[in-house]
Parts: sequence; structure tokens; C-alpha cells
Amino acid sequence: MTAPVAPEDDAARQALERLVDCIDESVAELTLARARADLLLEGRRGGTPWAGLVTDEPRPLVVETVSSVLSALATAGHGWRREEAAALRREGVSINRIAALFGVTRQRISALLRE
Repeated sequence: MTAPVAPEDDAARQALERLVDCIDESVAELTLARARADLLLEGRRGGTPWAGLVTDEPRPLVVETVSSVLSALATAGHGWRREEAAALRREGVSINRIAALFGVTRQRISALLRE
């Protein structure tokens, strides 16, 4: 029988759900950006100057989409990492072990847990 989930663990679950949603949105946005990048490559291979390609490219530009996706993933990933570390700590996992699991320093985990 599984122990009931503590309310604090709901924060970790919610952070993971936000991350999953962000990943799904990122995949959709990057799929569109990939198709648009192919069009840019096709134009360039056809001899169109970069200035013409970028000027004619509709917004958001491929580079804007990539930057936006990376920022969103970094934010969601950080939230998940923080809540995951907190949930592990509440379960009695040592800071050293969490650091080893995450591949970061003990100091980084301590800072995460203080946030």
C-alpha cells in the first residue's frame, strides 16, 4: 500500500506537470521553427541573400522562437529541479545524495533548497 501524498509533494507534482506542458509546447513550437528553418535553407541554397531571407521572414523569427523556447524550458526546468530537490529532502534524502543524483555540487542543492 502506498503512503498518501503529502501536500508539499503536490508542489513537486505540479512543477513536473508544468515542465511536461512546457516540453509539449516547446516541441510544437520547435517543429514549426524547424519547418521555417528549412524554408530559409532552401532560399539560401537558391541564392537569396541573407538580408532578403531575414527581412521576408514572418515573426517570430526562427531565432526568436528558439530563444523563447530555451527560456521557457529553463524556467520550467528550474522550478521542477527545485521542487524535486525539496521533495527528496522531505523524504530524508541527504543533500549530498541529491547533489550526486542531479550532478551538481552540494552547495547548489543547498541554494536550491533555500529558494
